[in-house]
Amino acid sequence: MRRADRLFRIVLLLGRGRMATAAELARGLGVSTRTLYRDVADLTRSGVPIEGAAGVGFRLKSGYQVPPLMFTEEELQALYLGVSMVRVWSDSGLAGAAERLLAKVEAALPVALRPKLAHGAMIVPGGHVPAVIGDAIAALRHAILHHRRIRFAYPRPFAERVERTVWPLGLIFWGGAWTLAAWCEMRADFRSFRVDAMNATVLLPDSYPLEKGRELRDYLAAVPAGDAVVGGLVDALRAADRPWPVAAEAAAEPGFASRQG
Repeated sequence: MRRADRLFRIVLLLGRGRMATAAELARGLGVSTRTLYRDVADLTRSGVPIEGAAGVGFRLKSGYQVPPLMFTEEELQALYLGVSMVRVWSDSGLAGAAERLLAKVEAALPVALRPKLAHGAMIVPGGHVPAVIGDAIAALRHAILHHRRIRFAYPRPFAERVERTVWPLGLIFWGGAWTLAAWCEMRADFRSFRVDAMNATVLLPDSYPLEKGRELRDYLAAVPAGDAVVGGLVDALRAADRPWPVAAEAAAEPGFASRQG
């Protein structure tokens, strides 16, 4: 994390209205308490009104905050619900990003609106995506972002697993499982693969080319033959006249988890 980004996050965290200890802040930012104290001192010297002391905690003086964001109650509920879904239905990288997003919004809200952001009547239970699948999703996001070919073993009906090399294009969540939308080199066509059925996945060193006719929007327009489930999704997306959103960036190149079965 760049130091400028870290300093900005400290201001956001201290703007939540409660005392935060140096240990809590350092743990959340992934730095030492010594670094945290140095950052707080630099922010104070630059004019940010931080009150508190070492061993007690820190917070921003009342009245100093990012200009308030205006949201309706339903918009705040939608934001909290969306963040909650990302936290339990995706990988740890996106879950952490969702937490940081919520903290930024909360810090920018007027104090009177903050309780409405954590509306307790809408609950998203965890356990939908096992940790091993979450790790695979993080790696697939990276492959999609950087246009990297991948290879894995995949089951066929009444047959042994067959090795596939594909161009990963997008990830689709169905509420019970994630699927990968891809261009399959073996079939020379678009295919979808359940992430929990992909075995011994390897990120290959070379990138695939960006070719017209083999992109995610082309996948959605073509609808793989016999794939009725994806067909229903494509109909919905065509009606909305917008492509499925591609997963966001991954800061480091993660490794794929091998799964036996």
